Amino acid sequence: MICNKKVVVVLPAYNASKTLEKTLNEVPMNLVDEVVLVDDNSTDKTLETAQKLGLKHIVKHEVNLGYGGNQKSCYKKALELQADIVVMLHPDYQYTPKLIESMVYLIANQVYPVVLGSRILGKGALKGGMPIYKYIANRILTLTQNILINQKLSEYHTGYRAFSAEVLRKIDFEANSNNFVFDNQMLCQIFFAGFEIAEITCPTKYFEEASSINIKNSSIYGLGVLKTSIQYRLQKWKLGCFAIFNLKV
Repeated sequence: MICNKKVVVVLPAYNASKTLEKTLNEVPMNLVDEVVLVDDNSTDKTLETAQKLGLKHIVKHEVNLGYGGNQKSCYKKALELQADIVVMLHPDYQYTPKLIESMVYLIANQVYPVVLGSRILGKGALKGGMPIYKYIANRILTLTQNILINQKLSEYHTGYRAFSAEVLRKIDFEANSNNFVFDNQMLCQIFFAGFEIAEITCPTKYFEEASSINIKNSSIYGLGVLKTSIQYRLQKWKLGCFAIFNLKV
């Protein structure tokens, strides 16, 4: 525990058998109380690898629900375990687990309720091998979102995130998409609920085993991001009402 806060790391896994052990080896278990892996009906040996590595909390999807659907199961399980702080870490080793300590201390000390590992702060993205078209798309989408949402994040598209359990209980993340746009919907929900978000510089790695979406799905994702940002602005102006922005009592 950190400051008497229970820390749970959740791993939304899909075909991560080759990188799971390497990821877990860098998780600071002196600070982390529980690790949850949700296997989204992988076609490789992710489930067997997780069991071999001795993970106690494994959730197996019988059908592939998608990246957002995987995260929903992650957060529900973490809250069931009475987590105070939840860290979402990809088990494909694209993001270094060595930042977990820095991220959770910001939350445990009540500096910020949400912390993102940003690939854009500094020069981590291109240095780590992010394809140039993804970098350009990231910058354009982020600029557009900052204008529409009236925030100043360096990026909205990182998959490395830490949350206070209070945030997860307040927003209705289960109303979000089961696809990749889930991440952006969640950030918009967090801002809409009045929470602040911190960012820390995060190096990243792009390699064959690291998960990535293709150009077609990237385009669908980009359109979904713009739609979510416009919905946020419309609801703020009271010109629309969208289910994802309903807050829990």
